[in-house]
Amino acid sequence: MNGKKQKKATNKKKSQPSESSLFIHWRFRVVLISVILVFGALVARVGYIQIIEPDNLIKQGDLRSVRVKAMPSARGIISDRNDEPLAVSVPVQAVWADPATIFKKGGFAERDRWYALADVLGLERQGLLDKIEKNKTRRFIYLQRQVSPAMAKYIGELKLSGIGLKSESRRYYPAGEVSAHLVGVTGIDGHGLEGVERSYDKWLTGEAGKRIIRKDRYGRVVENIALEERELGKPLQLTIDQRLQAIAFRAIKQAVADYRATSGSAVMIDVKTGAILAMVNAPSYNPNNRSSRQSFTMRNRVITDSLEPGSTVKPFVVLAAMEAGIADELTVIDTENGMMQIGGSRVRDTSKVGKADLAKILQKSSNVGVAKLALEMPLEALLGMYSSVGFGQTSGLNLVGETTGIFPNRRRWSRFEIATLAFGYGISITPVQLAHAYATLANAGVYQPVHIIENNQQDLSKQVLDHDIAEKVLHMMEGVTKPGGTATRAAVPGYRIAAKTGTSRIAKAGGYSDEYVAVTAGAAPVSNPRVSLVVIINEPQGDQYYGGSVAAPVFSEIMKGALQILNVPPDENQFQKSN
Repeated sequence: MNGKKQKKATNKKKSQPSESSLFIHWRFRVVLISVILVFGALVARVGYIQIIEPDNLIKQGDLRSVRVKAMPSARGIISDRNDEPLAVSVPVQAVWADPATIFKKGGFAERDRWYALADVLGLERQGLLDKIEKNKTRRFIYLQRQVSPAMAKYIGELKLSGIGLKSESRRYYPAGEVSAHLVGVTGIDGHGLEGVERSYDKWLTGEAGKRIIRKDRYGRVVENIALEERELGKPLQLTIDQRLQAIAFRAIKQAVADYRATSGSAVMIDVKTGAILAMVNAPSYNPNNRSSRQSFTMRNRVITDSLEPGSTVKPFVVLAAMEAGIADELTVIDTENGMMQIGGSRVRDTSKVGKADLAKILQKSSNVGVAKLALEMPLEALLGMYSSVGFGQTSGLNLVGETTGIFPNRRRWSRFEIATLAFGYGISITPVQLAHAYATLANAGVYQPVHIIENNQQDLSKQVLDHDIAEKVLHMMEGVTKPGGTATRAAVPGYRIAAKTGTSRIAKAGGYSDEYVAVTAGAAPVSNPRVSLVVIINEPQGDQYYGGSVAAPVFSEIMKGALQILNVPPDENQFQKSN
């Protein structure tokens, strides 16, 4: 019995494995080596990421947490010489949408609110919804730029998911259409497109700043990383006087309407300094209303359009003849019966002048008289005179679109071409060039560079005309506005006015059209010249189209207002009625 039990115990003991038989050395080694390799690989990977190539993960982390907030710079104010604002920046809002968020949070479930949004933005209802639908995967699209604060407040109260507001600024022009051509306009992104806004865009814009921050997953700012301060746009003060701008624009606009002209322009220059005091055009446009802008109305014709100046250049022909020594104030020219034959062509006067001195030649605007002067003097003397007063050159105003006109430069000239050159044909100039030439003449021959921005640079003036002769010619021109002259309607009661009218036909392919340009140019007062003024009326309709009947009255109106505003005292014992 005991033997059997002992035998069973022995068999049971044999059936149980030993501890040494449970431990398999090769498996242990495999597991241990695998753990070591994996751990080593992890350590190597961590070392590679942290030491050798950390930039990628840092970049990925920054893309998820770092944000750059732009700090737009306010555009500088543009003002006139009396600090009256011509262009200012006002705060507005931009309306934007996050289509991905919109569809994540119910889409267009509340249709009434979405329709209200479209209505306040002036957009077609379904068109707004379609625009968001087409960009449903995007995170940012503009719905409307530069909306008013009142509209922005209303949109905020709609509380539409995925609709946000962004602060920006909009340019506002208090002077409206009066100074639109000179000041110009900006685009939707705040950069200049025309006029001073474009020419001095960098100066006015300044430098935008930015703030770099880090946000957590809930959008909270957890770190301010960097701050770049913005540099505000610099203010710009122009030389123009907004009061003179308003007077000139009103007169030009009325004249264009009265004579059914295609356009009109006026430019006024300070004789002593060369500063532009007024520069206007009609038709004009409202720079505050983008829908009213058309290329035809936005052109600054004072600098972009050139014309044959007609008889307005005759004072410079007389001046050139006197400087060349072929004539003086006592010289008498026989204009015969008002017609001169030159080869197969003829030069005619509108009225017979007979024998006349230089003052009467100018007063009666004799084509024959100035043609004879031009043919007697060296051609270089005449062309040199035109060049010395700025014809064929840019004005230096730094305005986009300025043209130099057409200044003849040829080897051979016929006698008839020289003759026509003396009464304003064969040469093309801009209104600002003509006004600058008259300012030089009125300033006793001292050439002052024209400008619209005040600066403290060195004196660039130079004597280009003989002082005494320039004064004599200016006094001769005073007779043009007196009874018997061609510019009596340019006179201003109480002031001594020197002026010259001109009428030229508009050139076309192969010759001249039947349309005219009426011009009056001059300076005042003769006793102590302060301003020069040029008035242009393009293509007046009807029976009246001469410079003396169309442009001269406008000249008188503008000059009268300017002299009063500039507080120029009337000349003693010179009061007379304008005709």
